[in-house]
Amino acid sequence: MSSVGELLGPHGPLAAVVPGFESRREQQEMADWVGEALEERAVLAVEAGTGTGKTFAYLVPALLSGRHVIVSTGTRTLQDQLYHRDLPMLSKALGRPVRVALLKGRSNYLCRHRLGLADQAMALPGFEPPPVKALKRVREWAQLTRSGDIAELSGVRDDDPVWPAVTSTRDNCLGVECNDYSRCHVVAARRDAQAADIVVVNHHLLLADLALKEEGFGDLLPGADAVILDEAHQVPDVAAQFFGLSVSSRQAVALTRDSLAELVRTGHINPVLRERIMRVEDVFAQALASIRGNKDRLDWTELPDAFIESLHGCSAAVELLAQGLAETCSDDAGLKACIRRGQALVEGLTEMSGFGPEDGVRWVEIAGRSFTLGFSPFEVADRLRELMSARPCAWVFTSATLAVGQDFAHFLGRVGAADARTLRVASPFDFEHQAMLYLPQGLPDPSDRTHTTAVLAAALPLIEAADGRTFLLFTSHRALKEAARLLRLRAGFEERFPMLVQGEAPRESLLKRFREIEHSVLLGTSSFWEGVDVRGTALALVVIDKLPFAAPDDPLLKARLEGIKRRGGNPFFEYQVPQAVLALKQGFGRLIRDREDFGVVAICDPRLRTRGYGRMFVQSLPPARLTDEGDEAARFLRRRLAEAGVDMRKVMNA
Repeated sequence: MSSVGELLGPHGPLAAVVPGFESRREQQEMADWVGEALEERAVLAVEAGTGTGKTFAYLVPALLSGRHVIVSTGTRTLQDQLYHRDLPMLSKALGRPVRVALLKGRSNYLCRHRLGLADQAMALPGFEPPPVKALKRVREWAQLTRSGDIAELSGVRDDDPVWPAVTSTRDNCLGVECNDYSRCHVVAARRDAQAADIVVVNHHLLLADLALKEEGFGDLLPGADAVILDEAHQVPDVAAQFFGLSVSSRQAVALTRDSLAELVRTGHINPVLRERIMRVEDVFAQALASIRGNKDRLDWTELPDAFIESLHGCSAAVELLAQGLAETCSDDAGLKACIRRGQALVEGLTEMSGFGPEDGVRWVEIAGRSFTLGFSPFEVADRLRELMSARPCAWVFTSATLAVGQDFAHFLGRVGAADARTLRVASPFDFEHQAMLYLPQGLPDPSDRTHTTAVLAAALPLIEAADGRTFLLFTSHRALKEAARLLRLRAGFEERFPMLVQGEAPRESLLKRFREIEHSVLLGTSSFWEGVDVRGTALALVVIDKLPFAAPDDPLLKARLEGIKRRGGNPFFEYQVPQAVLALKQGFGRLIRDREDFGVVAICDPRLRTRGYGRMFVQSLPPARLTDEGDEAARFLRRRLAEAGVDMRKVMNA
C-alpha cells in the first residue's frame, strides 16, 4: 500500500473484514493527513463533515504508527465505543495487535476506602446515608469486579447518590498513604494506560493531567508520541475550567462528613471536634442565606457585603477544624487527608478573595442548598500553547465543526495553535438533494416576546407535513417551556404527535422513545444540539428558534470577551459570531446522519436576512437547497417521505 488512506479503500483489508464498510474518498484523504502529522509530530486541525468516517480516519494511522498514542473524546459514550468496538475490530482487520487501555476520571472507579467509610456514614446521626439497596448492590459487585469501572454495574443510575459515597475525588483521595493503594482501581487503570500503545481518555481527564498533574499518580502524557482529540470543538471550554479556580460549599459539607466518619472510625471523636464540624456547616449555610433569593448567578461586584464577610468566617471555621484534626496527632491516612483538604479549602477561599479585576472574572453560582465561587482568567490560549509546546508530540484536533466557512482561525486561536496545519473535508452526503434549508419570512425579532409563538406558527405546517418526526431546538429553557405550554394548549396536538420535552425525562430515555414513537416531536435545548444521532425516517424536520449566541451573563463568556477587549479586538465578530456559527452547524448536523437520511432544517431567526453577519451563518452550513416558502418545504417533506415508502395516508389526510 502506498498510503495509509489506501487501507480504507475499496480493495483494502477493512473492506473485506468490517461489516458494512464503505470506502470514502474523504476518509482516505483525512487518514493520509493524520498519518503524516503523526510521522512528523505536527499539529493538525481537521474538520470532517458528517459521514466522513473520521473515527476510522484517525484510528487506522494511529494503529499503523507503532507509536504511543492518546485518543481523547468529548463523551464517555464515544470513549466506550472506541475501546470496546472500533479499536478491537480495526486491530484485527489490519493484523496489528496493540495494547489498548481505557482510562476515565476518578469518579468512574470504585474506591475501596470510601466504600468502607460508607459503613460509618450509615451510623452517623444527622447525616444522610447512601441508599441502602444501592449500597448493598455495590458491595456485592465490589467482590467481583476487576476494573472497578462503575459502568459495569447495571441497574444503578449514573446519578444515584450512592456513587459520590463510594468513589473518590482529587480532594478526598488518600494517595500512596491509603491502605488500599496496592489494590486501587484508579492506580491499576493508570498503570495499564502507561503500558499501553493506545490510551482512550476524555477531555476532562486529559486537561486535568495537563493542568493539574494529579498528585500520587504521575503524568499520563510524558511518554506520548501523539495526542488525537475527537469532538475537539469542546476542548477550549473544558480547558477554561482547569485554568480557573472553583471553590464550593459542597466541598465544605463533604469535608465535614468525611471528617466525622474518619474520627468515628479511628476513635478520635470528641465534643469539641463535633462542635467544630457543625460550625463549618453553619457558617457556609449562613453565607448561602445572605445571597439566597437573588439570581442563580451573581457577578462578584453584585455580592452583598454580608456574603464577602461571611467568607472570612467560612475560612476561619475550616481552619479551626483542620487544626483540631491535627491536634489528634493521628497518623491515620484518612484523617491526614481531611487535614490537607481543610488547608486546601482555606487556600482556595483566600485565593478567590485575592483576585483583582485585572486578573479575570469572578462570580458565584447558587444551586439548591449550595453555592460555588468561580474564577476564570481572560484567556486560556496562552496556557494551552505552553502545555503543548512542553510536550513536543503530534497533536491532532478533529470535529465536524471547527471552521467558520473555510477559516480555522477562531478555533486555532482559542487552543493556542495558530500555526497548525488545517484540512477541511466535506461531507460525502448529497445535501442538495437530501436536505432543504427553510428561512421563514416575516418573523418578529428574536427579542420580541411573541417570537416563540411565531416560531410555532411557522413550524406547525411542517410538523403536519412530516407527520411528527421533529426536533424543536431552542436556545433557552424559557423558550422551550413556553413552546411546550403553547403546544399542549392546542386541541389534539399531543394526541397526534406525542411530545417529548427535555427535563421531563433523562436525555437518553427521551431519545430512545423518539426513535421508537414514529410521530413524536422532541423539544430540547443545548444538550440536544450535538452528540445526538437519529438515523432514518424517525427524524425529518429540525426547527431552530434562534441563532445560538451564548447567554451574555455567562461568566466564562464575559471573561473571554473582556480579554478580547483588553487587546483591542472586537469581541462580537472575533468570538460571539464564530462561536454561534459553530453551534448552528452542530444543530443543523442533527438532521442528516446517513446517506439515506433527508429532511428540512428551519431556522426561525430573521437576522439571517437582516444583518450583515447572517451571510456568514448561511455560507457555513452544508449546501442544502434554500427556500423561504413554507409550502415548498412542506411539499419537499411529503415527497421525500413518500419516496422512502412511509405510509402517507395520515399525512395527506391531515
